[in-house]
Amino acid sequence: MNENAIQFQHICYNANDTNIINDLTATIYKGKITTLIGPSGAGKTTLLKLCNGLITATSGSISIHNKPIETIEPTTLRRSVGMALQSAPILKATVYENLSLPRKLQHKELTKEEACRYLRDVGLSEDFLLRDASDLSGGQKQKLSIARTLINESDILLLDEITSALDPKSVREIEDLIVTLNDRFGVTIIWITHNIEQAEKLGHYTWMLKNGELIEANETNQLFHSTNEIVRQFFTQTHD
Repeated sequence: MNENAIQFQHICYNANDTNIINDLTATIYKGKITTLIGPSGAGKTTLLKLCNGLITATSGSISIHNKPIETIEPTTLRRSVGMALQSAPILKATVYENLSLPRKLQHKELTKEEACRYLRDVGLSEDFLLRDASDLSGGQKQKLSIARTLINESDILLLDEITSALDPKSVREIEDLIVTLNDRFGVTIIWITHNIEQAEKLGHYTWMLKNGELIEANETNQLFHSTNEIVRQFFTQTHD
Protein backbone atom coordinates (compact mmCIF):
# COMPACT_ATOMS: atom_id res chain seq x y z
CA MET A 1 0.00 0.00 0.00
CA ASN A 2 1.46 3.36 -1.03
CA GLU A 3 1.73 6.07 1.64
CA ASN A 4 0.43 9.54 0.90
CA ALA A 5 2.86 12.44 0.53
CA ILE A 6 0.36 15.07 -0.68
CA GLN A 7 -3.41 14.84 -0.82
CA PHE A 8 -5.57 17.28 -2.76
CA GLN A 9 -9.27 17.38 -1.94
CA HIS A 10 -11.55 19.39 -4.25
CA ILE A 11 -8.88 22.04 -4.87
CA CYS A 12 -9.88 25.18 -6.74
CA TYR A 13 -7.66 28.16 -7.41
CA ASN A 14 -8.91 31.40 -8.95
CA ALA A 15 -6.91 34.48 -9.90
CA ASN A 16 -8.13 37.63 -11.63
CA ASP A 17 -11.59 36.08 -12.08
CA THR A 18 -10.00 33.14 -13.91
CA ASN A 19 -10.44 29.55 -12.76
CA ILE A 20 -6.91 28.08 -12.97
CA ILE A 21 -7.44 24.85 -11.00
CA ASN A 22 -10.92 23.35 -10.95
CA ASP A 23 -12.07 20.81 -8.33
CA LEU A 24 -8.90 18.69 -8.33
CA THR A 25 -8.87 15.62 -6.08
CA ALA A 26 -5.87 13.25 -6.22
CA THR A 27 -2.92 11.86 -4.25
CA ILE A 28 0.84 12.12 -4.68
CA TYR A 29 2.42 8.95 -3.30
CA LYS A 30 5.39 9.04 -0.96
CA GLY A 31 8.76 8.05 -2.42
CA LYS A 32 7.48 7.98 -6.01
CA ILE A 33 8.18 10.15 -9.07
CA THR A 34 4.99 11.72 -10.42
CA THR A 35 5.32 13.50 -13.76
CA LEU A 36 2.85 16.23 -14.74
CA ILE A 37 2.05 16.72 -18.41
CA GLY A 38 -0.42 18.78 -20.38
CA PRO A 39 -0.58 21.84 -22.64
CA SER A 40 0.64 25.27 -21.55
CA GLY A 41 -1.87 26.98 -19.30
CA ALA A 42 -3.13 23.67 -17.88
CA GLY A 43 -2.42 24.74 -14.29
CA LYS A 44 0.65 22.56 -13.66
CA THR A 45 2.91 25.29 -12.21
CA THR A 46 0.02 26.64 -10.13
CA LEU A 47 -0.38 23.16 -8.65
CA LEU A 48 3.29 23.08 -7.63
CA LYS A 49 3.04 26.50 -5.99
CA LEU A 50 0.05 25.29 -3.96
CA CYS A 51 2.17 22.41 -2.65
CA ASN A 52 4.67 24.58 -0.78
CA GLY A 53 2.45 27.48 0.16
CA LEU A 54 3.64 30.03 -2.38
CA ILE A 55 -0.06 30.50 -3.10
CA THR A 56 -3.18 29.38 -1.22
CA ALA A 57 -6.08 27.45 -2.68
CA THR A 58 -9.33 29.36 -3.15
CA SER A 59 -11.21 26.34 -1.82
CA GLY A 60 -10.58 22.73 -0.95
CA SER A 61 -7.87 21.21 1.25
CA ILE A 62 -4.26 20.08 0.88
CA SER A 63 -2.48 17.74 3.30
CA ILE A 64 1.29 17.17 3.45
CA HIS A 65 2.08 13.80 5.06
CA ASN A 66 -1.48 13.83 6.42
CA LYS A 67 -1.10 17.28 8.04
CA PRO A 68 -3.33 20.11 6.79
CA ILE A 69 -1.02 22.49 4.92
CA GLU A 70 -2.32 25.54 6.78
CA THR A 71 -1.11 24.04 10.09
CA ILE A 72 2.51 23.83 8.90
CA GLU A 73 4.67 26.89 9.61
CA PRO A 74 5.65 28.42 6.20
CA THR A 75 9.44 28.17 6.55
CA THR A 76 9.11 24.58 7.81
CA LEU A 77 6.84 23.81 4.85
CA ARG A 78 9.29 25.23 2.30
CA ARG A 79 12.19 23.32 3.81
CA SER A 80 10.18 20.10 3.65
CA VAL A 81 8.77 20.77 0.17
CA GLY A 82 11.64 22.11 -1.95
CA MET A 83 11.31 23.59 -5.41
CA ALA A 84 13.69 23.79 -8.39
CA LEU A 85 12.80 25.95 -11.38
CA GLN A 86 13.68 26.02 -15.07
CA SER A 87 16.04 28.98 -14.60
CA ALA A 88 17.96 28.17 -11.43
CA PRO A 89 18.29 31.37 -9.33
CA ILE A 90 21.99 31.69 -8.57
CA LEU A 91 23.71 34.30 -6.38
CA LYS A 92 26.66 36.23 -7.84
CA ALA A 93 28.97 34.51 -5.40
CA THR A 94 30.96 31.30 -4.99
CA VAL A 95 29.38 27.88 -5.18
CA TYR A 96 30.03 27.52 -1.43
CA GLU A 97 28.22 30.78 -0.66
CA ASN A 98 25.26 29.65 -2.78
CA LEU A 99 25.13 26.33 -0.94
CA SER A 100 25.40 28.10 2.43
CA LEU A 101 22.31 30.27 1.84
CA PRO A 102 19.67 27.84 3.22
CA ARG A 103 21.66 27.40 6.44
CA LYS A 104 22.22 31.16 6.79
CA LEU A 105 18.46 31.67 6.62
CA GLN A 106 18.24 29.27 9.57
CA HIS A 107 21.10 31.12 11.35
CA LYS A 108 23.27 28.04 11.02
CA GLU A 109 26.55 27.26 9.31
CA LEU A 110 27.29 24.89 6.44
CA THR A 111 30.76 23.44 6.82
CA LYS A 112 32.93 23.04 3.73
CA GLU A 113 32.99 19.29 4.38
CA GLU A 114 29.19 19.20 4.26
CA ALA A 115 29.17 21.39 1.15
CA CYS A 116 31.53 18.98 -0.62
CA ARG A 117 29.27 16.06 0.30
CA TYR A 118 26.25 17.80 -1.25
CA LEU A 119 28.27 18.57 -4.38
CA ARG A 120 29.20 14.90 -4.68
CA ASP A 121 25.54 13.94 -4.19
CA VAL A 122 24.62 15.90 -7.33
CA GLY A 123 27.61 14.77 -9.37
CA LEU A 124 29.83 17.84 -9.00
CA SER A 125 33.42 17.57 -7.79
CA GLU A 126 34.82 19.37 -4.74
CA ASP A 127 36.85 21.54 -7.13
CA PHE A 128 33.69 23.56 -7.78
CA LEU A 129 33.38 24.75 -4.17
CA LEU A 130 35.21 28.08 -4.50
CA ARG A 131 34.39 28.74 -8.14
CA ASP A 132 32.21 31.67 -9.14
CA ALA A 133 28.72 30.20 -9.56
CA SER A 134 27.92 32.58 -12.42
CA ASP A 135 30.66 30.87 -14.48
CA LEU A 136 28.95 27.48 -14.34
CA SER A 137 27.23 25.91 -17.32
CA GLY A 138 23.44 25.61 -17.42
CA GLY A 139 23.54 21.98 -16.32
CA GLN A 140 26.01 22.74 -13.51
CA LYS A 141 23.82 25.60 -12.25
CA GLN A 142 20.83 23.28 -12.23
CA LYS A 143 22.80 20.71 -10.19
CA LEU A 144 23.85 23.48 -7.79
CA SER A 145 20.23 24.57 -7.44
CA ILE A 146 19.18 21.00 -6.64
CA ALA A 147 22.05 20.60 -4.15
CA ARG A 148 20.98 23.82 -2.42
CA THR A 149 17.43 22.46 -2.17
CA LEU A 150 18.76 19.20 -0.68
CA ILE A 151 20.52 21.10 2.11
CA ASN A 152 17.07 21.79 3.52
CA GLU A 153 16.68 17.98 3.60
CA SER A 154 13.44 18.29 1.65
CA ASP A 155 11.53 15.03 1.50
CA ILE A 156 9.36 16.34 -1.35
CA LEU A 157 10.96 17.98 -4.37
CA LEU A 158 8.98 20.03 -6.90
CA LEU A 159 10.60 20.34 -10.35
CA ASP A 160 9.30 22.78 -12.93
CA GLU A 161 10.72 22.16 -16.42
CA ILE A 162 14.25 21.91 -14.98
CA THR A 163 15.80 20.36 -18.11
CA SER A 164 13.98 22.28 -20.85
CA ALA A 165 16.85 24.73 -21.51
CA LEU A 166 19.68 22.20 -21.27
CA ASP A 167 21.70 20.32 -23.88
CA PRO A 168 21.03 16.57 -24.27
CA LYS A 169 24.05 15.50 -22.19
CA SER A 170 23.02 17.76 -19.29
CA VAL A 171 19.43 16.53 -19.57
CA ARG A 172 20.59 12.92 -19.14
CA GLU A 173 22.79 13.89 -16.17
CA ILE A 174 19.91 15.71 -14.41
CA GLU A 175 17.53 12.81 -15.11
CA ASP A 176 20.06 10.35 -13.64
CA LEU A 177 20.52 12.63 -10.63
CA ILE A 178 16.78 12.83 -9.90
CA VAL A 179 16.36 9.06 -10.21
CA THR A 180 19.32 8.60 -7.83
CA LEU A 181 17.82 11.01 -5.28
CA ASN A 182 14.57 9.11 -5.49
CA ASP A 183 16.24 5.69 -5.18
CA ARG A 184 18.84 6.52 -2.51
CA PHE A 185 16.98 8.96 -0.30
CA GLY A 186 13.34 8.16 -1.01
CA VAL A 187 12.63 11.76 -2.04
CA THR A 188 9.11 12.22 -3.40
CA ILE A 189 9.38 13.94 -6.79
CA ILE A 190 6.73 15.94 -8.67
CA TRP A 191 8.13 16.85 -12.08
CA ILE A 192 6.48 19.11 -14.66
CA THR A 193 7.81 18.33 -18.12
CA HIS A 194 6.83 19.06 -21.71
CA ASN A 195 9.12 16.21 -22.76
CA ILE A 196 6.67 13.33 -23.17
CA GLU A 197 9.44 10.74 -23.49
CA GLN A 198 10.96 12.01 -20.24
CA ALA A 199 7.61 11.74 -18.44
CA GLU A 200 7.13 8.18 -19.68
CA LYS A 201 10.69 7.10 -18.88
CA LEU A 202 10.95 8.54 -15.36
CA GLY A 203 7.47 8.70 -13.86
CA HIS A 204 6.10 6.01 -11.61
CA TYR A 205 2.84 7.93 -11.96
CA THR A 206 1.76 10.54 -14.50
CA TRP A 207 -0.98 13.14 -14.32
CA MET A 208 -2.40 14.93 -17.32
CA LEU A 209 -3.97 18.36 -16.81
CA LYS A 210 -5.83 20.56 -19.27
CA ASN A 211 -7.59 23.89 -18.63
CA GLY A 212 -7.22 23.44 -14.88
CA GLU A 213 -8.84 20.00 -14.91
CA LEU A 214 -7.11 16.78 -13.90
CA ILE A 215 -7.98 14.68 -16.94
CA GLU A 216 -6.34 11.49 -15.71
CA ALA A 217 -3.94 10.42 -12.91
CA ASN A 218 -2.59 6.91 -13.23
CA GLU A 219 0.45 4.67 -13.21
CA THR A 220 2.60 5.97 -16.04
CA ASN A 221 2.37 2.88 -18.21
CA GLN A 222 -1.42 2.87 -17.94
CA LEU A 223 -1.77 6.57 -18.66
CA PHE A 224 0.39 6.28 -21.76
CA HIS A 225 -2.02 3.61 -22.99
CA SER A 226 -5.09 5.53 -21.88
CA THR A 227 -8.45 5.10 -23.54
CA ASN A 228 -9.40 8.66 -22.50
CA GLU A 229 -9.96 10.57 -25.74
CA ILE A 230 -8.53 13.85 -24.37
CA VAL A 231 -5.33 12.10 -23.29
CA ARG A 232 -5.00 10.26 -26.59
CA GLN A 233 -5.57 13.48 -28.52
CA PHE A 234 -2.88 15.26 -26.49
CA PHE A 235 -0.34 12.56 -27.30
CA THR A 236 -1.26 12.68 -30.99
CA GLN A 237 -0.83 16.47 -31.10
CA THR A 238 2.46 16.26 -29.17
CA HIS A 239 3.95 13.79 -31.61
CA ASP A 240 2.74 15.61 -34.75
